[in-house]
Amino acid sequence: MVMARKYTGAKLKKEKKKRKAQLKGKPRVVKLGKENKKVLRTLGGNPKEVLFGADKANVFDPKTKKTKLVVIKNVIEVPSNRFLARSNVIVKSAIIDTEIGKARVTNRPSQEGNIQAVLIE
Repeated sequence: MVMARKYTGAKLKKEKKKRKAQLKGKPRVVKLGKENKKVLRTLGGNPKEVLFGADKANVFDPKTKKTKLVVIKNVIEVPSNRFLARSNVIVKSAIIDTEIGKARVTNRPSQEGNIQAVLIE
């Protein structure tokens, strides 16, 4: 390991260690499949429902101004990473194929416990 140094030659040291709340958690990947949820304890003791797998989404239709719970058939495209679409991972802005047409995911499913989407076709 190479120690970083100041312009004077003195060694740079870390100010402080990370606290438990600042440490990274396990990555949560929402896959297309059987619904799988878990309740986690957040900072302050509040519960957070997280999603690991899902097969249904709440899809909003802008024409009729109504929301419908529909089955997800496939993940078509993920603009941020094309490899996520290949492995059927659902993230924000992913385009999914549903019973009623294509829809774009508008929330972060790994942090909210459900999938919200807007119909684009």
